[in-house]
Amino acid sequence: MKGPLFYSKILLFGEYGIIKDSKGLSIPYNFYKGALKVSDNPDEQAIKSNKSLQGFASYLEEIQNTDVVTFNLEKLKADVAAGMYFDSSIPQGYGVGSSGALVAAIYDKYAEDKITVLENLTRDKLLKLKEIFGLMESFFHGSSSGLDPLNSYLSLPILINSKDNIEPAGIPSQSVDHKKGAVFLLDSGIVGETAPMVSIFMENMKQEGFRTMLKNQFVKHTDACVDDFLKGDIKSLFSNIKQLSNVVFDNFKPMIPQQFHELWKNGIETNDYYLKLCGSGGGGYILGFTQDLDKAQSALKDYKLEVVYNF
Repeated sequence: MKGPLFYSKILLFGEYGIIKDSKGLSIPYNFYKGALKVSDNPDEQAIKSNKSLQGFASYLEEIQNTDVVTFNLEKLKADVAAGMYFDSSIPQGYGVGSSGALVAAIYDKYAEDKITVLENLTRDKLLKLKEIFGLMESFFHGSSSGLDPLNSYLSLPILINSKDNIEPAGIPSQSVDHKKGAVFLLDSGIVGETAPMVSIFMENMKQEGFRTMLKNQFVKHTDACVDDFLKGDIKSLFSNIKQLSNVVFDNFKPMIPQQFHELWKNGIETNDYYLKLCGSGGGGYILGFTQDLDKAQSALKDYKLEVVYNF
């Protein structure tokens, strides 16, 4: 048995800001994917995943009567007992939505009266899905916006205008010829943990200065980046990304692995590339933007880069 594939995602803009109602833009990233499977000969990874699914199934039983979502728990439990696991190439703790893809796969297969991708996806339906997915994914992170599973489930770019205003987005089509600009992933080589990073952020939010910075600088530049990206205004986009990279460097230091502080600063000073958090930070991938990929690759030659989008 093998279920349909669900892809990883990249939140291009909006990490932390969307908690405070900034805009956000999330895109599917088809390089990594996962599917539910049952194997006669499970390896260590499959056994570990199956164990995690046992815990997840018990959690779904607890939320079964919340009026938000119901599942065919008998079938789910039977499949888990038969050794079902999530066969995934999506790295965990890297900010590209490994738990989101799993949540989307479980909803797709076991939810009753599910909202399907083929329906006319009204704003109400999208918000309903986001609510369901937020509740489901909370099992993995303690709390979740539901956006990662939503992106994985729909496999569409999603524009977050505010907490209760989301819509599928048309993003400018990628250019392959004669374009040097790119969005890329930089592998930090460290696994990041979402919960501790979010808890540092929430602690910082108790300080008035931090809240003011978030509203007047972080959210302002994030919103501008989303608008510029969707309009294809590259000049303005890079000016805003530089400012955003600066704000993150000054105010989100704990989320940037220590050994990347110099690299981060260097990008801002040379303009060869700008770095920003990918997901909650603390490890995993770091997101990079450059107007000249050759320059960025040369400056970052000691690191593994994966290009995710070309300008």
